[in-house]
Amino acid sequence: MNIPANLKYTKDHEWVSIDGDVATVGITDFAQKELGDIVYVEVETLDQTLDKDEVFGTVEAVKTVSDLFLPLSGEIIEFNEELESTPESVNSDPYGAGWMIKVKVSDLGEVDTLLSSEAYKELIGA
Repeated sequence: MNIPANLKYTKDHEWVSIDGDVATVGITDFAQKELGDIVYVEVETLDQTLDKDEVFGTVEAVKTVSDLFLPLSGEIIEFNEELESTPESVNSDPYGAGWMIKVKVSDLGEVDTLLSSEAYKELIGA
């Protein structure tokens, strides 16, 4: 199981990479394996400001649809448009080409509420 040490994680299986006040967000390797083959990623919250833990989109796999929860409050400033034509990149490269959104974080203090890679491994029993 791939759980990069340089990222932060949520109990809802999103990963977060922080660069200044911009966070890149996707779902974890564990989440994509649990979901199975991903066929569609929907984010209709581009240019909206949401609170931490609000739903920012959905990911659809062959057998299920799952909500995506915003790990940090802020404005969604970018959606990975490549996912419209290649949603399967979430399965093949969840921490790279499969990233989902970028968020201009409004409260960097919320980063402290996220899980370390060690805490995330504990959560999923890895």
